[in-house]
Amino acid sequence: MNMKIKTSHLLAVSLATVILSSCAGKALEAADTPSVIPLPEEIVTGEGSLTLFPDTGIFFSEDVPDMYRPVSALQRLLTSVFGERTELTFCAGDIAADSGEPEIRIPGRNWVTMALDPELPRSGYRIEIAPEGLKILGGDAAGCFYAVETLRQLIPAEAYVGEKVASVTLPALTVTDAPAMDYRGFMMDCARHFFTVEEVKEVIDIMAMHKLNVFHWHLTDDQGWRIESEKYPELVRVGSVRKRTLIGKDPGGTYDENTRYDETPHGGFYTKEQMKEIVDYAADRFITVIPEVEFPGHAVAALASYPYLGCTGEQYEVRQTWDIDDRVFCMGKETTFGFMEDILAEVMEIFPSAYIHIGGDECPDKMWRKCPDCTRRMKEEGLESFRELQGYGVARLGDFVESFGRHLIGWDEILEAGVTPETIVMSWRGTEGGIKAARMGNRVIMCPTEYCYLDYYQFPDTENEPLAWGGLITLEKAYSFDPLSGLDETSSRNVLGVQANIWTEYISTLDGFEYMMLPRVAAISETAWSYGRKDWTGFSSRISRMYPLYDACGYTHAPSSRIEE
Repeated sequence: MNMKIKTSHLLAVSLATVILSSCAGKALEAADTPSVIPLPEEIVTGEGSLTLFPDTGIFFSEDVPDMYRPVSALQRLLTSVFGERTELTFCAGDIAADSGEPEIRIPGRNWVTMALDPELPRSGYRIEIAPEGLKILGGDAAGCFYAVETLRQLIPAEAYVGEKVASVTLPALTVTDAPAMDYRGFMMDCARHFFTVEEVKEVIDIMAMHKLNVFHWHLTDDQGWRIESEKYPELVRVGSVRKRTLIGKDPGGTYDENTRYDETPHGGFYTKEQMKEIVDYAADRFITVIPEVEFPGHAVAALASYPYLGCTGEQYEVRQTWDIDDRVFCMGKETTFGFMEDILAEVMEIFPSAYIHIGGDECPDKMWRKCPDCTRRMKEEGLESFRELQGYGVARLGDFVESFGRHLIGWDEILEAGVTPETIVMSWRGTEGGIKAARMGNRVIMCPTEYCYLDYYQFPDTENEPLAWGGLITLEKAYSFDPLSGLDETSSRNVLGVQANIWTEYISTLDGFEYMMLPRVAAISETAWSYGRKDWTGFSSRISRMYPLYDACGYTHAPSSRIEE
């Protein structure tokens, strides 16, 4: 928690003085026509307006679990508009259940009331703005938080920059809203290029602005291991640093004396305390962090640290190029599974998420075919193919994760190896894998490359764009994604939601990352939150009003002029 909240009952604090910094400044008035992304279920305009001032107070129910999180978010929002307070008192007390009103009001004060409404769905909210006050009601504390993020967009973007304002006038209206999908994800690859804790937090802030609620954190790969391990210190001493990095486009795995590299070593890792800090920071924004530890492929950084984990025991270097590598975890040695179970146990101590991502994608079997340990394992387990060998390993780790009350997620290649009913499938090679899994009864997250890979180019004129992996996903293309296409009503229920992914082979800075993320992540967020009521014409109008907010927050985004061409 980032602030101290005085949670004395209202009667005890009714005479408290709120000391403010100078509140001289401009008076702002919001547009009469509200514009919100993702699109709410309903916005009804009313009569009159409400003016918020720097002494606006917050009244909330102190006994609601996690209510301090949306209250903290509202405090941060008001402070960003009106300036820092040297002291700010929150009046906590009982809320009348029938009306959502505080039992006692302080005359002469402008109040925002935050409370629960049992009639609202989980994560749903209602904002009621009227001349007499502003009321935020949520189906739970998460719903109240999402209401605060909607309020952020209702306030003019210029309120967040320059001179702090003296007042903000909002038109009377009621916003009623709830998410269509439970899983609204975003993946950040910190293995190919490392990003600092503060940079990761900024990405989480952008997610929160768009009401995304799952941060999939890609932490290990061939090019870097980012997780501190007490039992395996070589993972960060050796595996977290590569000695050089490929410059320019991947030549398809053909490297010679003409291949160019940046010879600067690149690396970094997150301590356990730093990862816990990220988990807590995200939780304050109702975002769950799901860690990804790659297995059995994308493992060269781990094998460079501990060569016995591979089939040959050779000493490797952390990979400096991007294509798929044949060097993978040995599936025949018990030491491999001992290592992975130790790592997953450490990971689950840090990350309380219900899901743990195991990867499982792009795993060649070339080394297994030559390995006596792997062929022996196949014979002992009665396995007929090397894909079944992979399935054996993934299922074994799935059982281990399940023993902790968690569930495994894997990329859709795990379907080829066979999955348990409890495994969640992340469909990236189109939606076909997700459709198959959903029809089998497995839970599914849709993130196909053609709509959700935001490391692809976003404009046809690629010569004037930063280097990207390839492909083309314009804003309109991203918005057109239908994650339930091809599924009947029964199978559709197995789709947890959708996710946008950004891989960082060619993205080394936060500015570059945000450029690829914005505004396309808004399109993905609206698919997840507003599925069934999307409208490209309306979205293209509303997104134009987001650019000033992105600018006010200091976020880098693709030029609005190019998007509107």
